[in-house]
Amino acid sequence: MAVKIRLTRMGAKKKPVYRIVASDSRRPRDGQYIELIGTYNPLTSPVSVKIDEEVALKWLRNGAEPTDTARNLLSEAGIMKKFAESKTPRSKSKKVETKKAAPKKTATTKTTTKKTTTTKKKKEDK
Repeated sequence: MAVKIRLTRMGAKKKPVYRIVASDSRRPRDGQYIELIGTYNPLTSPVSVKIDEEVALKWLRNGAEPTDTARNLLSEAGIMKKFAESKTPRSKSKKVETKKAAPKKTATTKTTTKKTTTTKKKKEDK
């Protein structure tokens, strides 16, 4: 199942309000969703965006792909930056040195070629 983080349209005609949801990519836009992540209201001044950070990070870690608009909203909230930081290894952390195994010696095999000789039959005169 491919999970997408996307917007679902709510509200009256010409007065949209969106929910940011995690849903199966095969479902319709306004159809059933798995979990509500937040809301987005473009009509208020300034635009209001409310996102549950823990839920959004959970779905991103589980492999949910945000759509372009959802990615922009998550970036403005700072969630995409936190997600990227959680994925990259920290250079300041203690590195555990592992012993490298000695390279294995491989047996070399000699390839021999056989000389093939062909004998031509001599035609005997009759």
